[in-house]
This record gives sequence, C-alpha cells and structure tokens, in this order.
Amino acid sequence: MRRLKTSVVALAILLVLGSALAAQVQTPAQTPLDLDAIYKIKAEGLGQQSRVMEITSYLTDVYGPRLTNSPNIKAAAQYVLQKLQEWKLANAHLEPWGPFGRGWSNERFSVNVISPRPFPVLGYAQAWTPGTNGPVTAEALLAPIEKESDMEQYRGKLKGKIVLTAALPQGQARSTPESRRYTDTDLSELSVEPIPGMRAGLSGPGPTPELMARFRAQRELNNKIARFLHEEGVAAWFDTGRGDYGTVFVSAGGSRDPKDPPVPTCISISSEHYGRMYRMLEKKVPVRIEMNIENRFYDDELNSFNIVGEIPGTDKANELVMLGAHFDSWHAGTGATDNGAGSAVMLEALRILKASGLKMRRTVRLGLWTGEEQGLLGSKAYIKEHFGDPQTMHLKPEHDRLSAYFNVDNGGGKIRGIYLQGNEAVAPIFERWMQPFKGLGMTTEAIRNTGGTDHLSYDAVGLPGFQFIQDPMDYDTRTHHSNMDVYERIQEPDMKQMSVIVASFVYLAANYPEKLPRKPLPQPPPPAPGARP
Repeated sequence: MRRLKTSVVALAILLVLGSALAAQVQTPAQTPLDLDAIYKIKAEGLGQQSRVMEITSYLTDVYGPRLTNSPNIKAAAQYVLQKLQEWKLANAHLEPWGPFGRGWSNERFSVNVISPRPFPVLGYAQAWTPGTNGPVTAEALLAPIEKESDMEQYRGKLKGKIVLTAALPQGQARSTPESRRYTDTDLSELSVEPIPGMRAGLSGPGPTPELMARFRAQRELNNKIARFLHEEGVAAWFDTGRGDYGTVFVSAGGSRDPKDPPVPTCISISSEHYGRMYRMLEKKVPVRIEMNIENRFYDDELNSFNIVGEIPGTDKANELVMLGAHFDSWHAGTGATDNGAGSAVMLEALRILKASGLKMRRTVRLGLWTGEEQGLLGSKAYIKEHFGDPQTMHLKPEHDRLSAYFNVDNGGGKIRGIYLQGNEAVAPIFERWMQPFKGLGMTTEAIRNTGGTDHLSYDAVGLPGFQFIQDPMDYDTRTHHSNMDVYERIQEPDMKQMSVIVASFVYLAANYPEKLPRKPLPQPPPPAPGARP
C-alpha cells in the first residue's frame, strides 16, 4: 500500500513538472515581441525625423507623373537610387525587364473654345496618342457611336473635324461623403471570409464574368472607333468619362507598341465642358475650337526597369523579406495616391530601419515596380526571373528563400489591418504583430484578398504576399487615375503611421524564428485551347 502511495506521489510530481516545462515551451507564434525595437521605430517614424512627406513631394511635385518608360519615371528612379545610396543600402540598382514598349509624354496642352463664346477647356491628352503638330483650329461635330454599325453613317463626313462620340454625361448630385474612413462595422465586415455566391461587400467578390465581358466589348469598340476616326482624318477625338466636379479620369488612348495601328489625337474632357459643347451642338450651334497639343514618343529603349535595394541580414542573410509598391502612375495628376504614397512609405520604412540601427537576421529587399498600371508587368517579370514561372510552376532556388512580401497600393489612407490572402496559418502571427499598433488604428485581419496589385504576382507562385488594409479616403471616388491624384490628397499623419507599421512588420518578419507559413502551391493554369504542348 505504501509503495502504491509513493508511486502516486511520484506520478503527481512528474505531471506538475511536465506542465511547468510545457508552459515554458513556446510556439513561434507566441515568441515575445521585441517592443524595444518597435519603440525605436515609432520614435524615428512618428517624430520630426520623418522624411516621408519630403520623399512624397519629390516623387510627385518635382518629378511629376511617372508613366512607365517616360523621362519622368527615369528621372524619379535616379532620385530613389541617390537616396538608397545616401542611406547606405546595399545592391541598389535598376533591374531591367521587358520589352515594355515605347515611352510617351505630354509636353504642351492647350484647348480653347473660341466660338460662339470663348472658354478654356479642361482636358488631358490620352497616353500613347499623337499631338496636333502645332496649332489647329477646327469645327466640333457630334457623332454618337454606341455600336460598330453607327460608324457607317459618318463615313466621309469627319475629315478635319473635332469629333465627340460619347453620350451626354449625366450630372449627379452627391448625397454621401466622397472621402471616408472605415468604421468598426466596415472592418468587421472585412474580417468575414466571403463565400462564393454571397453578395459583394467591402473588397468582396470581384467583377462578374458578365461585367468583364461588357468591359472587353467596350474596349474592342473603342479600338475600332479609334481606327475609324484615324482613317477618316479627324483633327481630334474628344471623350469624357465618369468624372465630375472638374475631376477627369485619364489613361491610354493608343498603344505602346510602335507596330500597332495609329490613332488620332485623343483627349479626355471634363464632363462639365464636354456637356456644354454637346448641348450646343445638339442645338445646331456651331462650336469652333483651337488646340495646340504636343505629345512625344520615345522609341530608343523598349525595356523598362524595377528599382531594387537591400539591407543585408546577419546570420540568415540568404533568406529574404521583401517590401514593395508600384512606382509608375498615370499622367493627368502627379501619381500621389497611386502610388507615390506606397513608394514613399516603402522608402521611409527602409530609412527608419537603417536610422534606428536595428539588426535584422534576414536580408530585407525593396522592390519598386514599373508597368503595374498596364497589368502588374514589372513585378510579374521580377517573379519570373527570381522565383518561378506561374504558367508552368517551375520554381527557382530563390523561391525557398523568401519569407514574405509586404505591399502598399490602396491610396494614402492609414493602415487598418492586413489582408491574409487566404493564408490561415499566418493569422495568429499577424494578430500578435498588430498588438502594438491597435492604438494607431490597426485592428483587423481579413482572410480575403484585395484587388489587383503587385502582391498577386507573389501569390501566383505560392509565395506569401500581403497587402495592407487602408482607409479608402477619396481614392476610388476622386483620385485614382485622375487629374486630382496630387500631393494635396496625402495626409501626413496617415503616411507616418503607414511607414512605422510597414517598418515594424518587415523587422518582425526578418527576425522571426521561422519563415512565414505558406499556402499549398497553386497548380499551373491549363493550356489555352489550341496551344502546343
């Protein structure tokens, strides 16, 4: 009986000791945060030492819009290389990719209605379209074209005319704020995983196949109209879009491929001025316009580049943590919210990490991408060169070395959380990493993905790529791809908050005991019909 009692006591002692030892064993997700490092990052990034607005102003005010392969983007890239060298980053260079196509810039723009009553016209040349080859005066002509068959009625009648083909813009009274921050309800909705078939919410299911089909059909019709108007010898093609209150959304009207068919001078006009001209022409009142538009093409270099720089790691220097943003923009504004903000935040995050003197085990690598506006081209080229081909899923040795990629490209609003891109295993890690920033407004993990930006290039080959959740502000309503995408739309407190959070997440990932968990590798897409094996 005494032996049994002794055995029971011994077993109890072992259980207690085992529980105590188990309590001391921590999973990587439970690794204590280096709060001292985060304090240093906050002190450097939130105070007077911050340089994020200075960087933003140089990228937007000084170098202006950064259309891929334009002189502006090349000059801005040299500024970035200078800053990376000044901060003593390693391996700072431009990494070429391509071909992309020809460069383009607008050098002069003047459009004025001179009769029946003079007024200056608010508008912008569409990218990769020709200018007027000097001053031109011409009559405006209303030629609504809603389908291909509508073109025939105008054949032989358009030579030398300034042609308006779009429908009359419908003015809308605004009853909701254009700029807003996410509410707690919004963030709660974002945190819910969308189920196929559910109604789309914030960053929910993307465009339906029907909507994409209509978009492709409209794009093909626009290409046919452009070819028709060029063949007819029009002086210019005036178009308008969804903008109002003086906001003009502008992208490309021609091709960056010099072998593609030529197009006429194409101009996006503010809805208010387009509407005034349209209504006068409806009343059979002649409208006479004077234009002088100088656009330039650059065919000397058809390749583009990405900007790369590194902070070398210590004992795990062969492993990588990457941060990045797209560097290019459209040309009507100065590319501030899309995506000077993201580029400036990434540069400031690197500056903070260097200035703080913090040591990082893994190498931290910056990627600033060009060609994003034409389809994530720069980041896709980088992925294919360094990590793997998403079409075949043939992976390169560097694929195994990357821990994570962090991206900013949803405007200038502060970070409210992070999209997990369907990566359930990373959720408890990021939940801990967000703790020091809940007082700065970062509270939410969304298992879902957000729309097309460069983290998708990483995800396409099974690499952990993450985009932060940002307050929408007036990004979708006013600044995205418009003439209002300028420095004044950027909020300094938001930019500082973003820089500190990005720097901290990069630091924590670089020093995490393990590389961040990955989802299963995606399968390569099936071959296109008729493709050779």
